[in-house]
Amino acid sequence: MRKHGKKYRAALEKVEVGRKYSLEEGVAKIKEIVFAKFDETVELTMWLGVDPRKADQLVRGTVVLPHGLGRSKTVLVIAQGDKQKEAQEAGADFVGGDDMVEKIRGGWLEFDAVIATPDMMRSVGQLGKILGPRGLMPNPKTGTVTFDVRTAVQETKAGKIEYRVDKTGVIHVPVGKASFDADKIQDNARMLLDAVVKAKPTTAKGKYVKKVNLAATMTPGVLLDETVYVK
Repeated sequence: MRKHGKKYRAALEKVEVGRKYSLEEGVAKIKEIVFAKFDETVELTMWLGVDPRKADQLVRGTVVLPHGLGRSKTVLVIAQGDKQKEAQEAGADFVGGDDMVEKIRGGWLEFDAVIATPDMMRSVGQLGKILGPRGLMPNPKTGTVTFDVRTAVQETKAGKIEYRVDKTGVIHVPVGKASFDADKIQDNARMLLDAVVKAKPTTAKGKYVKKVNLAATMTPGVLLDETVYVK
């Protein structure tokens, strides 16, 4: 069993056992108990009443966080022709075609997001075993396979993130940094919560949002009142 340090235990003592905080209270509590010397990431975790084994109950989507995540993502665009120029003008960090596919096959992974045009997916599809496990594989459902390269790059740079339920019915998504003003973390978290609630599958039965937790990288979790998000 993992033993927590003195600072973690001191932080845990400030969290009221069994209490479910409002979003505003939860963010305030996290900012009160962070203790690491680095700028901790604040993450929202949601337990959903879905069965991920069923294709029609996979909760997945994207949302642009209004205040981003504290740093701009390094974006790679795999395209050809005029779309490469469009990507460069939109602010993509790396742009190329089959040369980029080969570079990735050789072990290069110095990027945070990949956007590809549909006509390049035949080549990009070969990277599934490399990009897939890292959550970097372009997908039409997340807007990363598109001919609208300009919008895709701009949204990704602005703080677009993907949420996806895992095999246990849980979603984990970062919503900011501990150094953010409280209202910015709240805005980001609220945007994500609303998006996940709207993405409720029509086939989901019973309580949809079962539990919501907020925590920073090193802190104990703070339970939020999930009843606010049950619609």
